[in-house]
Amino acid sequence: MKGNVIVGQSGGPTCVINSSLAGVYRAAKDLGIERVYGMLHGIKGFINNEYILLDEKLPYNIDIDLLKRTPASYLGSCRYKLPEMTDDPEVYRKIFARLEELEVGYFFYIGGNDSMDTIKKLRDYAESVNSEIRFVGVPKTIDNDLAMTDHTPGFGSAAKYIATTLKELVCDCRIYDCPAVTIVEIMGRNAGWLTASAALVRGEDCEGVDMIFLPEKVFDVDYFMNRVKETVEKKRYCVVALSEGVKLSDGRFVCELASDNAAVDAFGHKMMSGSAKYLENLIRGKLGIKARAIEISTLQRCASHFASLTDIEEAYDCGATAVKAAVEDRETGRVVCMNRISNVPYKITYSTQDVHTIANVEKNVPLEWITEDYITEDAIHYIRPLIQGELNPIMNDGLPRQIRL
Repeated sequence: MKGNVIVGQSGGPTCVINSSLAGVYRAAKDLGIERVYGMLHGIKGFINNEYILLDEKLPYNIDIDLLKRTPASYLGSCRYKLPEMTDDPEVYRKIFARLEELEVGYFFYIGGNDSMDTIKKLRDYAESVNSEIRFVGVPKTIDNDLAMTDHTPGFGSAAKYIATTLKELVCDCRIYDCPAVTIVEIMGRNAGWLTASAALVRGEDCEGVDMIFLPEKVFDVDYFMNRVKETVEKKRYCVVALSEGVKLSDGRFVCELASDNAAVDAFGHKMMSGSAKYLENLIRGKLGIKARAIEISTLQRCASHFASLTDIEEAYDCGATAVKAAVEDRETGRVVCMNRISNVPYKITYSTQDVHTIANVEKNVPLEWITEDYITEDAIHYIRPLIQGELNPIMNDGLPRQIRL
């Protein structure tokens, strides 16, 4: 089978998602693909006839180098849930008619859990209409919650940024002689991988954060308040890393204690924010201690100036592996996965897995890696190899140079 390539990016971006795009593009051209198209704003944009010819936008090697160093999604993103093909077959007919018009033989989608749902549905529709177009997913998410893969591109760089930021924050918190508490809210609705990276801060030159709370375990407000009080009495200041999605024993998110009017996204997920702020006010009111809430928010997913080189290279390789799987190995309905061989030395291999085993499945931090208010050495050994190395920015007038459409 011959054909052109089309690639899209979806969901929340990472600072290495464009490295995966570079991997898809470069591998496709190396394998002799005539045209590589890019969907603008993912499958939603493609349905609206929004796409470009990447061959015209990335003609030089410097463009690939800049892609690897540019955060967010070069092609734009979307949060769009494809309907079931039995509910709205016209959407699928429209998508496949356009793919055939562009003579597309290979479809790649770079994204997380919800994006793999798109790959699954398109592949299933292709099978139902005997289409030969091949669909392969390229993993992406800072949340690190995709099933079947050891980790996901984007997580290592976000973990590196979080750990670095918290290490610098601890330095700032220890300088005053008055009691104070700093609570840092980190992304993670149901999976606490990002917050767990706060444990990397502890070392010979830094005492680290005092407490870490993940959504995998019930959050006890009374226990938290007692630990804060004890810590401040012992060492004057206290730094806490907190997942945005920590929950109470009754299933409510802590952020819901501050507001019952949480908005939802296109997939019906509640928008998380406010857990740290609620606890800040609680500490001020009940303990009378100075407190500050900090939300790292989207900074943790777009800090390409300090991305992990390991993460950048793996993201690129995931994109290239997807192309090889579809073009050379004739695979479809698959997702690229990474398999860890060893921690020391760190070594991985690449494979593909059936998208049906990955789409809409969430991978959590193992409970045996979580203590009452911290994480274990096993978790630290798992995360640390993923943050290694740096790729120096290409500077322009004192600031990192980037690429954009």
